[in-house]
Amino acid sequence: MADSNSTQGTATILPSGARAPDFALSAGPDKLLKLSDLKGRPVILVFYPADWSPVCGDQVALYNEILPDFREHGAELIGISVDGVWCHAAFARERNLHFPLFADFEPKGAVARLYGAYREQDGTSERALFVLDGDGIIRWSFLSPIEVNPGADGILNALESLAGKSGSAESKSVRAEGEEARP
Repeated sequence: MADSNSTQGTATILPSGARAPDFALSAGPDKLLKLSDLKGRPVILVFYPADWSPVCGDQVALYNEILPDFREHGAELIGISVDGVWCHAAFARERNLHFPLFADFEPKGAVARLYGAYREQDGTSERALFVLDGDGIIRWSFLSPIEVNPGADGILNALESLAGKSGSAESKSVRAEGEEARP
């Protein structure tokens, strides 16, 4: 990982220190959530390309498995892709997920675009992670190569930093450059 403006290829995601844009997305029929509704607690935003792809499936399964670790920090985990609510519902049921998946479906990729995490060339989200503090400020962001599961180490380190559990509370924006996937 290298410090950067969070760029990979042509994408430039929002860096640490930026205010996270508010949004309202559906997590199911008649279930709308605004990011501002979560003010006061850390939020993990996970943008990913598509529900049924192998890397995305492995990534969300990992986050589901360590969800208690995220919640230990009081953090709310939100998955976001351009898939529709019914696709998310089937995927979440199949994977037995215990965190919400939000549909950035129409207008397609509008929220991903706000965060600099939309892939124009194929109409999907980038594989991008953001950790927000309770005031809605991005404290860590990461853009992974589309074919690489970014793991959870960076998220956990950012949450520990927010809680003052690590030696450095420094905010970071990073990108991966073909590094190995981490568990």
